[in-house]
Order: sequence, then C-alpha cells, then structure tokens
Amino acid sequence: MTSNTLLQVTGLQVAYGGIQAVKGVDFEVREGELVTLIGSNGAGKTTTMKAITGTLPLAGGDIAYMGKSIRGQGPWDLVKQGLAMVPEGRGVFTRMSIMENLYMGAYIRDDKQGIEDDIEKMFAIFPRLKERRTQLAGTMSGGEQQMLAMGRALMSRPKVLLLDEPSMGLSPLMVDKIFEVVQDVYAQGVTVLLVEQNASRALSIANRGYVMESGIITMNGDAKHMLNDPKVRAAYLGE
Repeated sequence: MTSNTLLQVTGLQVAYGGIQAVKGVDFEVREGELVTLIGSNGAGKTTTMKAITGTLPLAGGDIAYMGKSIRGQGPWDLVKQGLAMVPEGRGVFTRMSIMENLYMGAYIRDDKQGIEDDIEKMFAIFPRLKERRTQLAGTMSGGEQQMLAMGRALMSRPKVLLLDEPSMGLSPLMVDKIFEVVQDVYAQGVTVLLVEQNASRALSIANRGYVMESGIITMNGDAKHMLNDPKVRAAYLGE
C-alpha cells in the first residue's frame, strides 16, 4: 500500500449462495484519483461495490480504508468515515421530497449552517433539483433521481465517492450531464471510484482503470492507454 492509498481491496471474495461472484480481486484507489472499474454485465462490479460498502458480507480477503480494515462495518459507519456510495438503481427515498432526501444525506452532520450552504451548492450543480425542491422523489424521472442520489451522497462531504452505474438507463443528454457532474466533483478534490458499463466514457475521464471479467481483474493501467488498447476496444467499445 502506497502512503496516499485511500482504498485498498485485497483478495476480495464474495459468494451468493454457492456461487462465487468475486474470486480474489485486488485493486487500489489513491487519494485524488478517479478510478474506474469496467466490465460487462454480470462481471462482479456491483457485487464488489456492495462488499466495499458493507451491504454484502465477504467470503474472503480484506478491504482497507485509510490504512485500516473496514471488513464487517456497515454503510452508516463508513459514511461517518467519509466513504459514500451512490448505488445502482439510485435508491432515493421515493416518499420524501427532494429537500428531505438532501437533508438525509447530511444525517451524520450537525453543522446547521454548513448543511444549508451545501444544499445551495447542490442546487447550483443541479438546478433542476432547486426548481422541484418540494416534489416527491418517486415522481421524478430516472435522470433527476440520479442527480438527487449524487447530491444526497455529496451532502455527507465524502472523501471517497463510489458511483455504481450512474449512467444506466438514462437518455444521452442526461448521461452527458451525469459525467459532467462526476468530473466537477472530482475537480473539487473528491476521490472517485466509478463502476460503469459505458467503458469509453468512463475511461475518457478516469486516471486509471481496471477491467473485471467473471469475478476477477483481467487488466489494469492508465485509463488513456486502456482507451486505445485494441483488446479493450474490441471487448468493450464495440470495435
């Protein structure tokens, strides 16, 4: 582990029933990086993210955050330590308003003025949320819910933001907006781990990438090099 490694995954194994979905995965995310984990559907990317954030138990291996094992800790413990996730499928509180969802994102904080300031920041990043602040989250479009899920996670002021398939099921215009926001968040100093099926978009904004196939990491390296790698292009970029 290098001195600036924030997240270190070592020998990670996760099993569903009798099936091993993740089979000994190793990767790291260093402070100030945007790292992407790409791979086809069913490769084990989401399972890996759930294991990191404590929503799935580990069958083997370890996860270290800021040099300490976080194995067995729940999502609420990790949010307090600066590790926030935007899950696949968004997971907004459908019967709460946009404002209530954003306040839920700040539940670990007690700096009232800071929370209000951050809500205004979220409205600056996502003007559509401001226009609809009283609307119930369940009545919003998929793209709007994705914005809200990202805004809610950012309200905890994370050191590391984990994004699981943020562009899934969105219109091309909304995909552009989501990737723009990911870049903005990263530019503001938040370390990002991005799981994404849209490999070309993910690699185009990342520093480094890992390719996952059938529960193992099969390739990793500089994201720009990977974007130009014939094997990656053939397998994931449709060329």
